[in-house]
This record gives sequence, C-alpha cells and structure tokens, in this order.
Amino acid sequence: MSQETFISAREAVKAVRSGDHVHLSSIASVPHILIEALCERAGELRDVHFHHFHTEGPAPYGSRELREAFFDQGFFVGANLRPSVREGVADYIPANLFESQLMYRTHALPCDVALVQVSEPVDGMVSLGTSIDCSLAALEVARERIAVVNPSVPFAYGDLVPIERFTALVRDHRPLNTKEYVEPSPTDLEIGRYCAGLIPDGACLQMGIGALPNAVCASLKDHRHLGLHTEMFSDGALELIQKGIIDNSCKAIDRGKTVASFLLGSQKVYDFIHRNPAVEMRDIAYTNDPRVIARNPQVVSINSAIEIDLSGQVCADSIGPAIYSGTGGQLDFVRGAKLSEGGKAIIALASRSPKGHPKIVRQLRPGAGVVTPRADVQWVVTEYGAVNLYGKSLQERARLLISIAHPEDREALERAL
Repeated sequence: MSQETFISAREAVKAVRSGDHVHLSSIASVPHILIEALCERAGELRDVHFHHFHTEGPAPYGSRELREAFFDQGFFVGANLRPSVREGVADYIPANLFESQLMYRTHALPCDVALVQVSEPVDGMVSLGTSIDCSLAALEVARERIAVVNPSVPFAYGDLVPIERFTALVRDHRPLNTKEYVEPSPTDLEIGRYCAGLIPDGACLQMGIGALPNAVCASLKDHRHLGLHTEMFSDGALELIQKGIIDNSCKAIDRGKTVASFLLGSQKVYDFIHRNPAVEMRDIAYTNDPRVIARNPQVVSINSAIEIDLSGQVCADSIGPAIYSGTGGQLDFVRGAKLSEGGKAIIALASRSPKGHPKIVRQLRPGAGVVTPRADVQWVVTEYGAVNLYGKSLQERARLLISIAHPEDREALERAL
C-alpha cells in the first residue's frame, strides 16, 4: 500500500453521522486513534451508540460530559465503563457472546459503522489480530468500514479480511493494550488443583484470564496432549503451549491448532500468534457455538462466578443489580462442554470474596443476574473441594454446595435449608 492510500483519523470519522450505531474492535485492540478523533467531533454529533466487547484503555465515549453525543451499550462491561454504567450514562446489552454476531447479522442490533484495528496486509488480506470477536459480522453489515492499519497488530491466521473491504484506512503505530500475568493466591492454587483433578489427559480446554485460570494452568504441568478451543487465552495457557502440554493432538476438529476469538495478555502472547500456523483466531460465531464446541471430545470449560445459590443458580455478571462485567461466553461453553463426549462444565470460585463475604449463599442478592441457570450447572469447585450437581435434586444440591462452602459459613447455610 502506498502512503496515499491512508487518510487521517479526523477525515475518516467524518463518515460517522448522528444516530449511527458504531462497532469497536475490542479488548487489546481498541482503535483509540479513531475514538480520539471522533470525540473531537462531539459537538457536531448526537446519539451515536457504541457497541463492543470489553475495552481496555480510556473510554471517553461513556463519559457524562459527552453524553449528548455518545451513548455506550457494550456486550460486556470492563473496569473503564463500570462507573458510567452505574451512573446511567452508559448501558449494557445482555448477550451470550455467541449471539453478539447474530444480533448484527440479523439486524436485531443496527451496525452502521465498524471501527477496527488490523495488521499490515499479506497478499491483500489483513488480520484482525488479537480481537476477531464479532467484528467480522460488523464488517459484513456496516455502511462504513474503517480500519486502522497498525504494525503492532499481529498477523494471525484464521478468519482474514480483504483489505479492499474497507471504505477508509488510517495509519497508527501505538502498541496494543497488555495485561501482565497475575500470580495466583494460595486459595486460587487450591481451586486450580481441584479443577486439574477433573481434567483428563487429551481434554480440550476453555478458560479465560486472571489468577484463577493461571492457577488451573499451573496445576496442569503433568498433563499430556491437552487441546485449547476457547473464546480467549492468556499467558498461563501460553506457557502450557510452549511446553508442549497443550498440543491439540486429540481434537476431532482443528487438530493441531489452538483456536480462540480474542486475546488479552503480555506482549509475549501477541508475538506468539504472529504468523503462527498453529494458532487460528476465529469469528465468535465459530469459537462460541455450542454445536461446534461439542464436536471435540472431552471438552472441559472452566468459568468463574460472583455468587452461586444453594439451588445452583450462578451469578457472574453483577453484584446485586449493579452490572460488574457481562454474560460473556460462560453459558456458550457450559452447554458445549456438556454436549461434548466425556465433557465437563466447571464453575470455579473461592468460597468467600476478598472482603470475606460468602460466595455460596442461600439466595442470590436481590437484583443479581443469573448467567448460568441451575438446570445447566454441572461441576462446582471451591478451595474446599469439587461437587457435581448434575442430576441432583434441590436438597441434594444444597447439601453438596454446603460441603464446599467456607467452614464458617456452613452452619448458617444448613439452618437456611
């Protein structure tokens, strides 16, 4: 591409009109140069709606000061937007991540403009790098398709996009957002040990980012021939790949390949996927489809929770009525893992919060959201053990959950029966 191919960010965002719905590529690959240019136009615009997975870095489109121009409605709420959502100047769209792309493709949710970051082109194709998510769907339906071509975006194999699909190209060189490895606590390591005990050699894993997934990975170092089909992975899983513990050799589909839809981690993770034929970054319509997930045998999904009640209802997106994160892909993978031959769906959580509040409770807090219904819950793991609720009655479930609650909380829970 010649330099004449590119236009400035200010020129590119002139395509955004009042009332438009704008998709942002998300997580580590937010197109900040376009957001900044769009915010400079705030005085000219009204009711521009933003949609995205969680975003790293500044989020001025969710601020009170720019509320007349912009209104954020994400599929997932990150730390940068939680205060805005609490104040009512931004909002949340409840959605299983698999269905985010479907909302665009069926026009249940408008998408007029897609703002994404892409790699340098190779043979006329670009990669969305660390964040495929539902951006492919947005690029299919949007009126305007604006790409930031950034050499910091890795060229990841999988779902690629022709450079000619874009209506405007902008150049930027800033590095992607990173998240460093979080050391697991002793409690996390106990939970990780119990989870690892449920994972057989040859299993295909799904897990995310943070201290608890890192603890699970730390407990899998004696395992063999694991696979990875997940919505995201980070440094903990990368270590297992580099040691050959995750080799994807037992998969029924995508054998020999790690499959994900978005990433957040250190620069090592981003460097690892660059031009690496053993990694495929795919549309969320593929990674999170329970029917696709179930095609691999022995899928083990590991997801976390904010609270779980004695009937097995899992709250994972809110603290009471206050939205904390989002539905994410938890239910996508719970259902996919349970449909997989020999699969297991695990909900892993500490028995108490960092502030000492019980996380296994008689009833969820008023207003709390149920992300995984009790009818879908299978394994639940805390630092005190692992229990299987599948096929159990309400009373049986309650007794099992009490057995892995914090010892100081068990008497009160038993009295509540």
